[in-house]
Amino acid sequence: MNILILGSGGREHSLAWAILQNPKCDRLIVAPGNAGTGQIAENADIDILDGDAVAAFAQDNTIDLVIIGPEAPLAAGVADTLRAMGLAVFGPSAAAAQLESSKTFTKTICDAAGAPTADWKRFEDATTAKDYVTQQGAPIVIKADGLAAGKGVVVAETLAEAHAAIDDMFGGTYGAAGASVVIEECMFGQEASFFILSDGTSILPVGTAQDHKRAYDGDTGPNTGGMGAYSPAPCLTETIQKQVLDDIIQPTINEMAKRGTPFEGVLYAGLMIEDTGRARLIEYNTRFGDPECQVLMMRLGGQILDLILACAQRRLGEMTVNWANDHALTVVMAAKGYPGDYEKGTKIKGLDGLPQDSQNMTFHAGTETKDGTTIATGGRVLAVTGRGETLAEAHQRAYAATKTITWPQGFLRTDIGWRAL
Repeated sequence: MNILILGSGGREHSLAWAILQNPKCDRLIVAPGNAGTGQIAENADIDILDGDAVAAFAQDNTIDLVIIGPEAPLAAGVADTLRAMGLAVFGPSAAAAQLESSKTFTKTICDAAGAPTADWKRFEDATTAKDYVTQQGAPIVIKADGLAAGKGVVVAETLAEAHAAIDDMFGGTYGAAGASVVIEECMFGQEASFFILSDGTSILPVGTAQDHKRAYDGDTGPNTGGMGAYSPAPCLTETIQKQVLDDIIQPTINEMAKRGTPFEGVLYAGLMIEDTGRARLIEYNTRFGDPECQVLMMRLGGQILDLILACAQRRLGEMTVNWANDHALTVVMAAKGYPGDYEKGTKIKGLDGLPQDSQNMTFHAGTETKDGTTIATGGRVLAVTGRGETLAEAHQRAYAATKTITWPQGFLRTDIGWRAL
């Protein structure tokens, strides 16, 4: 098979790495890719938000399957364009991708499906939003309604923080994503991520993970796209997974199909596991998480291609997942200053000697190769990942690898996995 992956992050590098382990893959192209994908596959310079350009490239290169990694091309309808051209594609339609691109849409679906989630209201101006949070009190959660690269959520501990977040969102900090704001009840418990595939009708769980959103040790500092993750998530027991499938995910899939917008792709449920032992939905994402994808791919390996292909061909009901009794943990190395302003173009050394095998991988995100040197070009730059029979073993492997990387302009958290360990 000739396969095209759209995206340039650690998620796409890990997908490429896993897919290449499957003998069905003959040729693999990543667009636009990064320094890491360029070492194992072909990189291609395509505007991945332009569905016509992607479709033309796919036809010119006899692509059999297109896998859409990030959320932006999904929201832009790239999957719709590809399907209309008769191409096999993994990723939901723009209408179905509203489960991520619109907080209001997701809440409306949850209400219709009876899926448990936080109480909420939507606002289109700062004054009424501030009046509402003053009435409700703090802590309270302020969310930009649209896509904000994982950063448009503020858990406000005080009314002053809530008012400031509202001003930021309506003031343009998150661009068009903050044109309207969703304000939610603050839920308490452990956060975890549950990933399922859906072909529009059938669903198949493909893993659990927990990530660390805050920038600094001790879960402090600003929210980020994710500073590390581990899989499986201990708090997502079999009992809770069944409750989530029965009460949240299957009703959502049913409601989407009922509305004529069946969900096809990967659905990533961000969950709050409360002290009662039940889960409520925090949010949906309509693609693999980053850095959660890195730990999932370490554990799934080459079978992920068979699962993705079955999903794209609407025969997911035939499939099962073969799990090893193992653990994986990834540590994100980010540019100093992230998620705020940071320097680009800095050199990273020490990558050449790192092992790249089923137990140890360093996945690239914001990198490119210049004159034979790896250059940091983004905020989150590397995801150093270990796998082992225990989480402690995976933790040791990942952190040992970070110590061989020389990058003075980067930083990492030293406590990834602390809660489970």
